[in-house]
Amino acid sequence: MSPPKANHAPAPDKVRIARALISVSDKAGLVELGKALAARGVEILSTGGSAQRLAEAGVPVKEVSDHTGFPEIMDGRVKTLHPRVHGGILARRDIHADAMAQHDIPGIDLVVVNLYPFEATVAKGAAYDDCVENIDIGGPAMIRAAAKNHDFVAIVTEPSDYEAVMDELATHDGCVTLALRRKLAQRAYARTAAYDAAISTWLAGQLGETFPPRTTLSGSLAQTLRYGENPHQQAAFYVTGEKRPGVATAVQLQGKELSYNNLNDTDAAFELVAEFGQPAVAIIKHANPCGVAQGSNLLEAYKSALLCDPVSAFGGIIAVNRSLDAETAEEISKLFAEVVIAPDADEAARALLATKKNLRVLLTKDVPNPAEPGMMIKQLSGGFLLQNRDSGRIDPAELKVVTKRAPTEQELADLLFAFRVAKHVKSNAIVYAKNGATVGVGAGQMSRVDSARIAAIKSGEAAKAAGLSEPLTKGSVVASDAFFPFADGLLAAAEAGVTAVIQPGGSIRDNDVIAAADEKGLAMVLTGMRHFRH
Repeated sequence: MSPPKANHAPAPDKVRIARALISVSDKAGLVELGKALAARGVEILSTGGSAQRLAEAGVPVKEVSDHTGFPEIMDGRVKTLHPRVHGGILARRDIHADAMAQHDIPGIDLVVVNLYPFEATVAKGAAYDDCVENIDIGGPAMIRAAAKNHDFVAIVTEPSDYEAVMDELATHDGCVTLALRRKLAQRAYARTAAYDAAISTWLAGQLGETFPPRTTLSGSLAQTLRYGENPHQQAAFYVTGEKRPGVATAVQLQGKELSYNNLNDTDAAFELVAEFGQPAVAIIKHANPCGVAQGSNLLEAYKSALLCDPVSAFGGIIAVNRSLDAETAEEISKLFAEVVIAPDADEAARALLATKKNLRVLLTKDVPNPAEPGMMIKQLSGGFLLQNRDSGRIDPAELKVVTKRAPTEQELADLLFAFRVAKHVKSNAIVYAKNGATVGVGAGQMSRVDSARIAAIKSGEAAKAAGLSEPLTKGSVVASDAFFPFADGLLAAAEAGVTAVIQPGGSIRDNDVIAAADEKGLAMVLTGMRHFRH
């Protein structure tokens, strides 16, 4: 079926609101809007709970069933699906006046509709049938109709837009301008698109389809950013509604507005520190860790994390997985940091950090579950890649010892710690660790041997800065996010002083690497799982 061709006059700049249809599930601001409309003599049509709330507030209201002459039927499933409603919304006043008169269809100039709370129903774990019952039909139909006919009709889908409409009614003597009608139409289509996306995604999940033939992503604008990765790039932060603790759900206590890079790095830091059950601290720079440690308390963990690379830590992001205490906050305040993110902070810690006016402090109430499933997206030209979140974790019982010497209990603990950190380092990733703390990190190099050497060099520099006589890597263990393609990367780690190695294995030269480890007296275990991060 082909759409009709446009044969009408230009849209009027101002449209007087004589009749409004209001049907909302979110009653926030409803009475105030209703009173503003009634004060201007607007006839208000409404349904169910909306009509009741308005009437209780003394706002004159007419039930839609009285307007259509047809009762609500089928448990309310059919109440606005009627020509006297949709005709009043869709009719162009310039070319459909005769049809409106012939069929006694009064125009509806303002439609205020928000949808059944489908997303909230799913989020609270409701049963399948309850979720289906919360799929709105009449609402999206009215929204799309009003948005299409925005030349003559204003459509409002969010209580946050009520004020703009009321302001225009006051400023323009009961009229709404074309500029606002167009803006509201765009928002209306975005809302129905997001609503349908939520429904289709939920149904795909019910069917067990991780990657259905067509998928839609949606988000709500949380923040327009000053710029993107660089000042010449525009950027904004959108949230999906996922309740995973992190930057999207955090409350910012203080500090400057978060930037694009702040948000990206803070997310990386908090996801990393959530990997550990003990008190842990991660210091991130450019989405890579420059120091990670766990300890008996946060202060101990922070000092160990900072020791790894105090130079790179300057201007970094600090994440902790426990409520921030005053002692740790005082130590953190000695370093210039961009962001501190924590589940919570006691009053003394908040007071200490408040003296750093530009420091951004985020509290999340909880830490994310690293094993929880989820999806990640990467934009490409002409499309995007979608994959499961890397929730893979190593079971110590499944490690395969491939060298003559098995790791000691302490080596094994450090190997597992280092491998968890390596999961959050840009590939090719090499992580040296000792006593539950990183002592050298090599990230994002084109060859694994370069990552091993760079991490060792930085470890030596950190040792000098701390006044130590030997590199921090002496007596450490090393983790590699993927297999060693040659023995040279492992030999570089051996030169740095490691005693044990953890890596996925799977190279055609695994035997050469194992032989090199045996020759150096190293213990090595294979995980069978890699953690590329690009």
